[in-house]
Amino acid sequence: MHPREQTIFALSSGRPPTAIAIVRVSGARAGDAIVALAGKRPAPRVATRALLRDANGEAIDDAVVLWFPGPASATGEDVAEFHVHGGRAVLAALLAALAAFDGVRPAEPGEFTRRAFENGKIDLTEAEGLDDLIHADTDRQRRQALRQLQGLLGDKARNWRRQIIEASALVEAGIDFADEGDVPEELLAPALAKIAALRDEIEQVLATSAHSERLRDGLVVAIAGAPNVGKSTLMNVLARREVAIVSPHAGTTRDVIEVQLDLDGYPVTLIDTAGIRETDDPVEQEGVRRAKARAGDADLILWLTEGGPLADTSMDDIGENAPRWLVRNKLDLATENDAQTGFGILAAGRGPFRGGNGDTGPGSDRTFAISAAHGDGVAELVDALREHAQQYFAMGEAGLIGRVRHRELLRNTATMLQRSIAAGGLGEELVAEELRAAAFALGRLLGRVDVEDLLDVIFRDFCIGK
Repeated sequence: MHPREQTIFALSSGRPPTAIAIVRVSGARAGDAIVALAGKRPAPRVATRALLRDANGEAIDDAVVLWFPGPASATGEDVAEFHVHGGRAVLAALLAALAAFDGVRPAEPGEFTRRAFENGKIDLTEAEGLDDLIHADTDRQRRQALRQLQGLLGDKARNWRRQIIEASALVEAGIDFADEGDVPEELLAPALAKIAALRDEIEQVLATSAHSERLRDGLVVAIAGAPNVGKSTLMNVLARREVAIVSPHAGTTRDVIEVQLDLDGYPVTLIDTAGIRETDDPVEQEGVRRAKARAGDADLILWLTEGGPLADTSMDDIGENAPRWLVRNKLDLATENDAQTGFGILAAGRGPFRGGNGDTGPGSDRTFAISAAHGDGVAELVDALREHAQQYFAMGEAGLIGRVRHRELLRNTATMLQRSIAAGGLGEELVAEELRAAAFALGRLLGRVDVEDLLDVIFRDFCIGK
């Protein structure tokens, strides 16, 4: 029997022990399993109390069972659910009893959802939305994932694909039945008008969803700077817990440390990097290399320096494409002389960063003065981070695009539609070919054509039981 024809089962609730645990079974033998364990098959979609027994007649648990005959089920197959007490011994006995049936096996990660997809219960964008919903850490991630799960993008893509096929039918009718009297002589013009309107609609979605796919992973903020300027202390203060080792010795942080923050529902990945300096220590050299590489990929860089006389704070070789904020730390150590050289202005949150020679410093978009050890100025920095995250995600928060894959396929579709318009003067055959390619791209977005390898990648990241 092929693995996809076998009946599968898995724990579909939290890790034991729990008050109640749910074990789900899907496949042709789900009905046999529920009869063998519960004594009879309950009415469809009616929660029924039953004493579960194994093959030897030994009682397993006093449980609630449900029966969902296919295709009116979550997977499109026959589905049984056992709601049992969530102790480890109860679950071990129930799972062992299910495994004893011929043709019944434990489910692989994401296999329930994959069967739902393969049986036409959901499309691929909805399956991805379900995965994102399970892994959502913030409220705004939850909202975006729920929109995908409810078919926001999938419904749009199906409508776009239908319009492309309709336009393609007009074009190909002109090709195949050009000599027939009942076929209008001019079919290309209305087809191209439909294509142009569709292209504009897709391009508008791409433009208004500028950063929507980034909401899944969060805004990446790197804390960088020379050794011993307080990067790890600031990391701990922002995370509100001890995540990085703080030491008076320079070079304590050798590797990149990451922590996830929730700023008013916006996900932020905060990175503490090794101190950037010239060194002969090969281990520290590797830490500096990793720090520069990770900071270079960040969406925002907080460049930390010490209070007191300004040291070399050049950021020219770090994250050239990302905004860079200068954060003067150790405000509590500032002196009158520092205030005269401009540190007092920074403490008030105004004025440009100025280097030690009085010239405007390189690459700093905003400046802050804080004391990470005592908390001075940290609240203002957090407010600025929250505002930056809000502005970063503002246009894409309600966008249709949830993943980079979605953006690439929609961009390909818009490109092919534009090429079909450009081919209008070269012949209907070229227009038809570009339209077929555009429809194929949207088919890949929905998971309906040529996506077998992609499915393995997507569903292997699901948790078992989903």
